[in-house]
Amino acid sequence: MYVQTSEHFPGITIDPDNEKILFDNARFDEDLGKYSQIMPWTETFALNPSHSVTYQRFLEKDLQGYNAIRGQVTGPVSFGFRVTDENARPIIYSEGIRALLFDFIQRKVNLQYQQLTEKNARAFVWLDEPGLGWVFSGLSGYNDIQARQEYHSFLNNLDGPRALHLCANVNLPYLLELGTDILSFDAYQMELMPKGYTRHVADFLNNVGIISWGIIPTDSTSLHNETPQTLAAKLEGYWEAISLHTGLTEQQIARQALLAPARCCLKNTGRVGAWDDIKVNEVKTNPDMTVEEQIVERAFDYLRTASQILKNRFSL
Repeated sequence: MYVQTSEHFPGITIDPDNEKILFDNARFDEDLGKYSQIMPWTETFALNPSHSVTYQRFLEKDLQGYNAIRGQVTGPVSFGFRVTDENARPIIYSEGIRALLFDFIQRKVNLQYQQLTEKNARAFVWLDEPGLGWVFSGLSGYNDIQARQEYHSFLNNLDGPRALHLCANVNLPYLLELGTDILSFDAYQMELMPKGYTRHVADFLNNVGIISWGIIPTDSTSLHNETPQTLAAKLEGYWEAISLHTGLTEQQIARQALLAPARCCLKNTGRVGAWDDIKVNEVKTNPDMTVEEQIVERAFDYLRTASQILKNRFSL
């Protein structure tokens, strides 16, 4: 996902053989002149086939019939932490590079949003930001206070709904106060809804925010141990806690909820008995599908069923 986002950013070289993104400060300075010349060109910020084998295929489809569609771009904080320079220093620590990075990502998001709205008027784009889980580290040279200040300004310059996705460990109140319209996070990992979080959730929903609850696990072990019924009950338990401590009704929470897989990646495929379970029960009927594909299919089957359970429960 970092390679996808890196196209045309000054100072970047991709090493596909070693699966690395290389950044060099001297090259960054050299590339700035060329970059300033291509900044006015819309195509500079497009996601091209050389950096994504699926995006153009997605745009070629008829997407008008869906309630909504979404795209996804790596966020500036995550990109800035993960990409390091020749001294192994994250580029987000450099104020000048960081300022350009925030502008660069903003342009990519806005162009993707424009392309998607041509296919469906209710499109939006996630900012994928696992890096927002790293700003609380005492070893980080870019902290949560800096990130909050710069993210508010960054989000204000985005077109369309301001949507954020994070499937690392979450500080939910912090994320809810960043200025997003839609927040997606790994709710499955929480186990319970802390009382201290409930007021922040209620304030966000009262400001017409939408929360995408990542409640369906995408690691084979957890998926093996759950059912749509247990997952719906887990999520309803969160909502019950919010309602108990804030007065917000569970139905209102449900009306402003999306349901999603817990993470935007697969983990632990085929471990601890789950592989045997999938192999016995599904390979016979899906001989051409990989284990990973079968886990995805099962996760989305659970998602649809859990969604319907909650729709029925709250008459939605």
